Amino acid sequence: MVKGHIERAFAYLESGSVLLVTTNDGYRSNVMTISWQMVMDFTPRIAITTGAWNESYETLLRTEECCLCIPTFEMLDTVVGIGTTHGSECNKFDHFNLKTRKGSKVKAPVITNCLAAIECKLEDFIEQHGIFVFKGVQLWENEKKQEKRVIHANGDGTFFADGEFRNLRKKMRQLVPEGSERF
Repeated sequence: MVKGHIERAFAYLESGSVLLVTTNDGYRSNVMTISWQMVMDFTPRIAITTGAWNESYETLLRTEECCLCIPTFEMLDTVVGIGTTHGSECNKFDHFNLKTRKGSKVKAPVITNCLAAIECKLEDFIEQHGIFVFKGVQLWENEKKQEKRVIHANGDGTFFADGEFRNLRKKMRQLVPEGSERF
């Protein structure tokens, strides 16, 4: 091993699923792309981090809810486009041809183009680090979606998709809650 640039360290850890985070401020809906997320345990508790540079930040703080939508690999150009466009420039849902439905427990829309979506309510906010801790309150799954691979960011403008899967559930059955199977 050789010494590397510390600025690259996060790129080894960032590869969680890229999310589309939808919000509704009571007047209009918005969507942003985020790759900084963390599942906190085997419950539907998810943390994301963002800041005031994102137009949805204030809405997240005020409404204390959102929808975390999980796009698939064929949506990569759309996901990057959403992440590089401000909501004040256009209606991103129309501009990127996103199909939506109303959430059942939050005002933020569910993006039906995605593989899944999790309606969430804010449980905690750690201001110093811009960390929002959400509890999932409703899961939506797109069972008709052919593409199942989710997007992972490397943190340097490159992305990859889920690849080979191996089923080791029998070895882990005491650690993995019943009903949590994705495949």
